[in-house]
Amino acid sequence: MKNTVSTFKKAKENKEKLTMLTAYDYSTARLFDEAGINSILVGDSLGNVILGYEDTLSVTMEDMIHHSAAVARGAKNALVVCDMPFMSYQASVYDAVTNAGRLMKEGRANAVKLEGGEEVCPQIKAITECGIPVVAHLGLTPQSINAFGGYKVQGRDLEAAKKLIDDAVAVEKAGAFALVLECVPTEIATKITEKLTIPTIGIGAGNGCDGQVLVYQDMLGMFSDYTPKFVKQYANVGTIIKDAVTDYINEVNSGAFPDETRSYKASDDVLEKLY
Repeated sequence: MKNTVSTFKKAKENKEKLTMLTAYDYSTARLFDEAGINSILVGDSLGNVILGYEDTLSVTMEDMIHHSAAVARGAKNALVVCDMPFMSYQASVYDAVTNAGRLMKEGRANAVKLEGGEEVCPQIKAITECGIPVVAHLGLTPQSINAFGGYKVQGRDLEAAKKLIDDAVAVEKAGAFALVLECVPTEIATKITEKLTIPTIGIGAGNGCDGQVLVYQDMLGMFSDYTPKFVKQYANVGTIIKDAVTDYINEVNSGAFPDETRSYKASDDVLEKLY
């Protein structure tokens, strides 16, 4: 059954956990969908793990649309949420609505996600009024990495914790149907979760959230540039892939691949008449 905004609402009401993973292509999305994931996030993290950028700031609308459309073709039951990339919504409400519409229409997303608190509430309100579901994102918001001065846990002091709570309440009032909390102390994330009627999705925010999200290359050991503290590696697929490629190289070099069982033969009659 297709996961929707209503699925998220009911999960919160029934105290059922929600699961979310990133994906950026058809085949991966299809695998995750068949496994039963509630939601797939087409994250601007594709800038890091797919395109090789140092951060997410260079990711474009065209990048997001391209990858979101591919994921949407593979996800039949998961709710597809697409990130709004850097400067696609910050400058004006008009930009936010126009670009959110493109992600839905061209990228075939079921919802969009944007970063920020009270300062982006006008954008959240306008987008949702157009019938586009919005996931908010607070805590460590990677598009603001230069303002933060690096990847740091957010909400550790009293003032910052109060602002997180205030921002969480604000984005809910603005119309967001879910909230991602990234790199937030467990106790603060739990307080926010208890205060809101919309579900929280944690990434480095402890187990008090209503659900969890991870970048799939992190949880499968496929991205080794850096590994955040909050990541649990459920399989070392990176090593499996490298070992398989090494075996392939060796067999091609030795002539073991392809063997007769993986080759096609011409009939003797055809061969006799060629020359």
